[in-house]
Parts: sequence; C-alpha cells; structure tokens
Amino acid sequence: MTRGGFVHQALCYASDDAFLSGTVGFVRDGIAADEAVLAVVARHNITLLRDALGGAARDVDFVDAQDWYHFPSRTLGRYNDYCAERDEGGARRVRVIGEPVWAGRTAFETREWMRYESLVNVAFAASPHWIVCPYDARALPGDVLDGVARTHPEVTTDTGGPAADGRYTDPADFYAECDALARTSPGPADPAGPAREVAFVRGESVAIRIAVAEYARRCQVAEGRARDMVAAVHEAVVNAVRFGGGRGTLRLWCDADWVVCEVADAGAGRPAVHAAGTAGYLGHVPPDGRAAAGHGLWLVRQLSDLVTERLGAEGAVVRMHFRR
Repeated sequence: MTRGGFVHQALCYASDDAFLSGTVGFVRDGIAADEAVLAVVARHNITLLRDALGGAARDVDFVDAQDWYHFPSRTLGRYNDYCAERDEGGARRVRVIGEPVWAGRTAFETREWMRYESLVNVAFAASPHWIVCPYDARALPGDVLDGVARTHPEVTTDTGGPAADGRYTDPADFYAECDALARTSPGPADPAGPAREVAFVRGESVAIRIAVAEYARRCQVAEGRARDMVAAVHEAVVNAVRFGGGRGTLRLWCDADWVVCEVADAGAGRPAVHAAGTAGYLGHVPPDGRAAAGHGLWLVRQLSDLVTERLGAEGAVVRMHFRR
C-alpha cells in the first residue's frame, strides 16, 4: 500500500502471527518502491521477520531494540540521522518499524518515552516517512497500552487495518500533560540532602566546567560520560546566561543510580515550549540548521540520559540526569 505524507501508526499485536501480518507486507511494499527500510524490534521479532521475508531480508536494516532505545532524545536523534542519510533530501521515503523498550522502566522513564512517541509526530511531520510502532499486548503494562492511541494518529490491531479512534492527542497538549505530571511526581534522584550549589554569572563558564568535572570524578563517572556531563552543563549555563538575565545557580547531587546537574535562572525571554511548529519544542526535535535558537538544548538532550525542564516567565530550571 502506498500513501503520501508522513504516517505514524501503532501496531498492537497479541501473537507472533499478528506481528507478522502487520509488518511483512509493510516491508515488502517498501522494498518494491525502492524505499529504505529499518526494523528496530525485539530480538525475537527480528528472527520472525527475517524468516518470513526470506531473501528480501537482505534489503532491510535490522537493529535489536535493546541496542537502540536507550534514552528518548538520543533515540530520536538516531532516527533523524538514519533518515537524513537515506532520504535523498526528503525525496525518498524511509519506512521504519520501531518497537520501543518498555520493560524495566520507572514511572518517570515511562512518561518520558510516551512523550517521545508523541514528539515523533512533530519531529517528522514535514517528512514523507512512514513509521509503524509495534506494541506487544501480551506483555506490556496497561498504562503503556492506554497511551498508544493518544500518541499515534492511527492504530492497527489484530482485527483490522489502521484506524483513528478519536483518542489521538495533539502533541502540544500531550506535552503539557507530561509537564503537569512531572510537577506532581518528580523524576529520579531528588536530593536526599544538601546539594552542592555554585552560583554563576556571565563569563564564568570555565569555573562551572571545572566544578562539574571535579564532581564527576568524585562520583566516579566514567571519563567519556564526564566529558558529556561537562559539555551538557556548559550549554545549559550558556542558555541561562543568554535568556536568564546573565546569572543563575548550578546544583549538583547524586544517588546510587544517577548523577544530577540542575541549572536554574530567574529570567524570562524563552520561546514557548510547545508553540506552533518544531521551533516550540526546544531541545526535543532536531533544530533547523538556520534557526537562531534550539541548538543548545538539543545538544543538552543528546549528551544527557534524561532531561526535565521548567521554562516560563518566572525563569527556567533544566535538570540533567546521567546514569552512574
């Protein structure tokens, strides 16, 4: 089947046969149309799909979902890079089967992965690509399955083809809901005791980088991740100086699982987080290379494992989480 424009579907399946019925034809149609095809699915489903496709499997890029779905922003970045390398400037469609990994996620992580699924509709809205996201109804928790129709414009089940059931939620509204939940149920690693605080003003980025590097060593963060941490905090501080009145506060703390770096300021001047178009989702979707803003927060999200933020007229708080 051929369709124009961007398509984002969920495939809810409850058997191996149902998974194959929703994916094999999709892949074969893409190959026949000379489209790039990427299948990022559970290892068991890679085997099923390879066997069902036979010789056609050589025209598909297969990736184990466990090796792809580490953290939301970096996963979105990887999909963006894959498509940009193969879509010939937007003239060629890329077909993706993308099966998120939900097992073992905390409530905070699950919320951020749901936000990611909604933001896919924003990140690729102007593209011709077609993404199908399989959900194993035999194994997934109810809250994840309840969110499927809200983050995907179309849902395919065992009993029929793609259909919109009226529950799809505009990404801006879904984003706001995620933010509201974050305010009532904060993310991991809220400080159990006093955090280290470092005030900063314009021109003190070197001192901030040194402070973060020292704290990373104290927390025994691996050297490569420590460099990422320093770079992410630097970008967040640059944003705070630019938009937050030239000053702010860095707070650092850790627990057994996370090292957390929080940059806060008391200024205004940022665009609305979910304004019209991709420009309003600063840091969540790849910025236009010609855009004047959005690059710093995109880099922060690519370098960090998870990021939460509160951006508003009263100031901003950007919290970067790094797994230990």
